[in-house]
Amino acid sequence: MPNRLAVDGGEPVRDRPFPTVSNASGRRIGTPEEEAVLDVLRSGQLNSTVGPVTREFEREFAEYYGVDHVVASGSGTSAIHLAVAAVDPEPGDEIITTGLSDAGTVLPILAQNAVPVFADVDPASGNLDVDAVAARITDRTKAIIVVHLFGQPAPVAQLRALADPLGIVVIEDCAQAYLTTVGPDAALAGTVGHIGCFSLQQSKHITAGDGGLTITDDADLARRARLFADKAWPRDTDERSHLFLGLNYRMTEMQAAVARAQLPRLAGVVEDRQRAAALLTRTVAGLDGLSAADPRGTVYWQFPIFIDPESAGGDARDYAKALAAEGIPANGGYIVRPLYLTPVFTERRTYGDSGYPLVVPPATAVPDYAPGLCPNTEDLIDRRLLVIGWNENYSDDDVADIGAALSKVHAAKRV
Repeated sequence: MPNRLAVDGGEPVRDRPFPTVSNASGRRIGTPEEEAVLDVLRSGQLNSTVGPVTREFEREFAEYYGVDHVVASGSGTSAIHLAVAAVDPEPGDEIITTGLSDAGTVLPILAQNAVPVFADVDPASGNLDVDAVAARITDRTKAIIVVHLFGQPAPVAQLRALADPLGIVVIEDCAQAYLTTVGPDAALAGTVGHIGCFSLQQSKHITAGDGGLTITDDADLARRARLFADKAWPRDTDERSHLFLGLNYRMTEMQAAVARAQLPRLAGVVEDRQRAAALLTRTVAGLDGLSAADPRGTVYWQFPIFIDPESAGGDARDYAKALAAEGIPANGGYIVRPLYLTPVFTERRTYGDSGYPLVVPPATAVPDYAPGLCPNTEDLIDRRLLVIGWNENYSDDDVADIGAALSKVHAAKRV
């Protein structure tokens, strides 16, 4: 039976690995990176407080994105922590965000003694829903962290319109969204909110293994972020002092050297991911019950597919299992459960046994982190969100194999 699914004992569509971000097959790293690292090693200046490379990378990224300030740090999570610290919430202040993301989006909120408040998402994209955010705003709301999930443009301009009259800061998590464009004027994600945050982790569009960038046009936010990344030590005044509670989140010169060499490759990486995604989008459009991301502005960190289980003959986890057997990198739900249902929230595992700040201080009502909090988020994770691994080094044949496997599974599920 030539169309028998591999999960049922049939022949898989694919019997060789795809290019992957986990090794050199799916990364564009070459001589420029090697030479940049060697230059740093030979200089003997591996720390960014004495070497010039990190500051040069910050300047080049600022020019690339057309912003006034860039602060480099050690990871994407630290980039978000810098943004939250720059906002300077009072203990117990609330920051609204999504439950459909990496934990790096929300853990900095807790680390800064603020309370994460989760708003629901648009079922067509998995990005924050503006009306759901509006419903979560209280007089304790200090900021909103909006994620451009899988590189899809989130409604940042609408969130700014909601937030600005209330004095709420909008932070963009652009870890998956290098060169994502937002709105009719195609503004770059990260430049529409008050602060943008990027990751240079292994799997991102460009990488230094790890690393983060926090960008803004606000000089006060930038200064506080830079100080926070360096123990609040004001090196620009040549004074060994510590102006407030900060950490050491400095990027190393070797990280900066690799990331700086990667920057000229970024546009080509995004272009190649979009080109390949257009091919699979056409295939998905012909399969009842499946829909692909809106390609406008999307840069495809991964390739999301949204499933109507009734029409498609199975849910996202069914499809992912079948596709994996066909040799396709697929995942159902992206994450196992919404972030608010992980133990750090449901069991208040924070500082010792205190549960702080996820306890009820005076005048603050902490949300109940329980099933049903964000129905669309839970439905996407449990049933509707299928994620295909994506890469700039995919050939047309690679994409054809993914399309063939998806069509094969779809046909079998709808029998």
